[in-house]
Amino acid sequence: MIGSTDFGTVMLWTAAAFLSGSIPFSVWIGRFILRKDIRAYGDGNPGATNVKRAGGKGWFFVALMLDVSKSAFPIGLAYWINGMRGPEIIPIALAPVFGHAFSPFLGFNGGKALAAAAGTWIGLTIIELPLVLIIMLVYWFYAVTVSGWAVLFTGLSGLLYLLLAKPDPVLIAVMVGEIVLTAYKHRADLRQPLAFRRFAVKP
Repeated sequence: MIGSTDFGTVMLWTAAAFLSGSIPFSVWIGRFILRKDIRAYGDGNPGATNVKRAGGKGWFFVALMLDVSKSAFPIGLAYWINGMRGPEIIPIALAPVFGHAFSPFLGFNGGKALAAAAGTWIGLTIIELPLVLIIMLVYWFYAVTVSGWAVLFTGLSGLLYLLLAKPDPVLIAVMVGEIVLTAYKHRADLRQPLAFRRFAVKP
């Protein structure tokens, strides 16, 4: 048993969540609607930002909402509807993010999973954590010069918030898992020296 849910059920939910997260909406929007390979733009990442570069803000918003929803929907169903709120929700909550980052539709070479990670916290906390993370993401993107460091500090800020305001071990475990994954996906950025912009208040 995992929490109050049997192992087989948890594995089915995890597999379904992984499959949902692995759907490469941004790449498919580029291929079937824009008739472009979005991976030929910007940093080559198969995510919504390169949809914007290839097709503008409208299609960027569509891609972003789809990438958020593919995490939020299965996690929200498991957490709020099925009542899976013990340790069994941890692999289910991480599965869409890993699915996006290592999509089998893209040869296990997916995106950086920021939108999918945001969807995780919508699924688990509705608005509370997404609001905290958005505020911190904006701050850190303006505070440091390398985006990978901004993403890492945003995750650590979210972890600090959970530890102080919502110390649920399950939610903390999910956040730690996401921090490890996003650090790996941004490892090239994290090899660059950390530098703060002049106006920023250093932590």
